[in-house]
Amino acid sequence: MKYAYYNTKIGTIEITYLDKIRSIKLVDNKIQNDTKSEMTDSVYKEICEYLEGSRREFSVYDLLEIKGSNFKQSVIKALRDVPYGKTASYKDIAAKINNPKALRAVGTAIGKNPFLIIYPCHRIIKNDGRIGYFAYGTTIKRFLLDIEEAEYKN
Repeated sequence: MKYAYYNTKIGTIEITYLDKIRSIKLVDNKIQNDTKSEMTDSVYKEICEYLEGSRREFSVYDLLEIKGSNFKQSVIKALRDVPYGKTASYKDIAAKINNPKALRAVGTAIGKNPFLIIYPCHRIIKNDGRIGYFAYGTTIKRFLLDIEEAEYKN
């Protein structure tokens, strides 16, 4: 496995990859050798453009490899369908994948989303409009939603 580290407005991101990217996440420290590539540079560039407010859609999905069960993969892929500037609930995602009773399992899969920002789990909020949980904290979730001018309850 190779690791590339980049500084962003929201902190240091670690991109884990081999032939494809396996994860994009925020980290406190660089724990591996920093091995950047053209592939990781292109993902970083798009994330920076998003954080600056100049990118609304990503073009790097073919560089990402979603691992896990078919259920988890379907949940992660469903996140792509939540438009920029909009939010959805866990219930919406469960309905989208034709498994309306799997709210808790959907929440668990979203909480383990391996692709920060690119698959927008930050757009998933509670049914009542409150911001809800986010793996990297509500401050970062609010920051990302505010970039998109998405509506949510404080």
